[in-house]
Amino acid sequence: MTPPRTLLLPWAGLGRMSRRTIAAVLGAALSWSSVASAEDEETIVTHGYNFYGALSYPADYPHFNYVNPDAPKGGEISFSALGTFDSMNPFSRKGRGGALSTIMYESLLGEGVGGTTAPADVYAEYYCLLCERLEYDKGRNWVIFYMRPEARFSDGTPVTAHDVKFSQELILEQGLRSYAEAVSQRIQNIEVIDDHTIKYEFTPGISRRSLIEVVGGMTVFSSKWYEETGARLDESRLEISPGSGPYMVESIDVNRRLVYKRNPDYWGADLPFNKGRANFDRIRVEYFGDENAAFEAFKAGEYTFRTEGNSRQWASAYDFPKVNNGSIIKKELPDGSPPTPTGFVFNLGREVLQDRRVREAIALGFNFEWTNESLQFGLFQPRASFNQDTPLMADGAPEGAELEFLQSLGDLVPREMLTEAARVPHVSSAERLLDRRNLRKAMALLDDAGWTVNSEGRRINADGTPLRLTFLLNSAGSSTLRAVVENFLSNLDAMGIETVLEAVDASQYTSRERDRDYDLVYDQYIPFLSTGGGLQQFFGSEAAEFSVFNPAGLASPLVDEIIEASQRMETKEETDVTLIALDRALRHEFFMIPVWYNDSFWVAYYDKYEHPEEIPPYTLGQYDFWWYIQDKADALRAAGALR
Repeated sequence: MTPPRTLLLPWAGLGRMSRRTIAAVLGAALSWSSVASAEDEETIVTHGYNFYGALSYPADYPHFNYVNPDAPKGGEISFSALGTFDSMNPFSRKGRGGALSTIMYESLLGEGVGGTTAPADVYAEYYCLLCERLEYDKGRNWVIFYMRPEARFSDGTPVTAHDVKFSQELILEQGLRSYAEAVSQRIQNIEVIDDHTIKYEFTPGISRRSLIEVVGGMTVFSSKWYEETGARLDESRLEISPGSGPYMVESIDVNRRLVYKRNPDYWGADLPFNKGRANFDRIRVEYFGDENAAFEAFKAGEYTFRTEGNSRQWASAYDFPKVNNGSIIKKELPDGSPPTPTGFVFNLGREVLQDRRVREAIALGFNFEWTNESLQFGLFQPRASFNQDTPLMADGAPEGAELEFLQSLGDLVPREMLTEAARVPHVSSAERLLDRRNLRKAMALLDDAGWTVNSEGRRINADGTPLRLTFLLNSAGSSTLRAVVENFLSNLDAMGIETVLEAVDASQYTSRERDRDYDLVYDQYIPFLSTGGGLQQFFGSEAAEFSVFNPAGLASPLVDEIIEASQRMETKEETDVTLIALDRALRHEFFMIPVWYNDSFWVAYYDKYEHPEEIPPYTLGQYDFWWYIQDKADALRAAGALR
């Protein structure tokens, strides 16, 4: 039972770390050149960007190393989505966006189909797509993108620098507030030099981190369409602007089906960036009201590719004829990215949850060991870190360069953080759901926090107000997750805490989650193997009140200072020290009860698809670089496995 490993954002930088699944280490070969500008200032001209300069792929790369450049084009891949959708505009807080509703758009620096990582075998490297090359000064005070004149939107109109500037200003004016406020402070000026050349100048005196990749990863819209229609980016709507990507919308059947088709006139089909990628003629999404209906539909062949997120189903529900006779392939594929930091998130805006002792007591009610053995077939491992199982995971007490860095922050750092090991989850008994040792600890913490037990066994404060918590849950989600939450809440009930599980439909869930109308929610943050301005959206104080990416509403001066410091560092080694400290600080702040993780993708699909022998580390890539085998599809139909 795992959530999606990617979170779609309308921009790059740290957003790219979510749109692009988190990757690993920097590449090797240096592939940029220095030239003299008119002011005799050293500048860098390159086909891609990496803050540290090194790029793994040279300017004349024929294709990405992991793709099959001869993969056939054709066929359809289909998958399921749960709940509902009422909009095709994922850039607004209003409405619930349809699955893959950014698939038709591109940016100056490219990404994978559906917002995934491309290239998927390197970390924090960005390669030109709508641009041919970029140029920037050594101090990263400005960047110029030289665009490809042949780039076209799906309506045949050219993609120009005017569209890029329009898109940037549109998102700053009408896009998500947390993004707009962060980026507007970093961009001093945007200049269209000519139809296919655009220059960004950055604000003096700020960190140069995530500036070039942020503007290079900006979604490019058609200014012509927006001007002609009068549409806004902050509204819920089904009408979409033409994109420049390989796919376009074929049909929309609200709450039932979405179909995307290949653009037969896609301008970039032969670029090295796209070789062996975007191989399907159609990508179809089937919507279902709940998980059981979706699984039965997969068995019946109503859709053909499934990434399994329910451990119970993975362990016990795939023993049916189509799997046994080989019509459906069931396999685990390696996932090289850090696991998404999921867990039970506290709404720190609630007064009762601002008391750390109360949060500690609540956490002690979660029994991972029993949950994993009894409900999840022992398939998971406990997660502790935001950068689990990576070199940037804080471990033990701080020492060496990390200790020196934390000491340099003075009184912002709690004394115990300097001497104690990084926070790890408590251990519970796997034998019984209610671990009495942890129950006693929790009861003592609640007593100490002023929540005493009344004659009815309920926790009340000095005013007689009961301790009552609401857990928000998406009713369309996993039945196993619901069972996990119900057992967790039963342990809280044993502590005298009154709990309410509010399972609501997908539309209500989205609305209430955005408004933080809950005490506890199962949600996620991001791992981080690099720094950037987007960290403030997830963990920073400035956007804490309204950021849709910070479900806890975390606002910590210590976290703010560590993020700022990470962006001032000049070398990877120095940056890594600050990010280890950030992991330690986030765990110390304790705004989430970490749950579990899995280091593999669980996939099941009808045997008409193939993938590269080695999946790249940082994305599964089923829409991106898998391909369709017509002969296998014909055989499945002949055997009656598919319609």
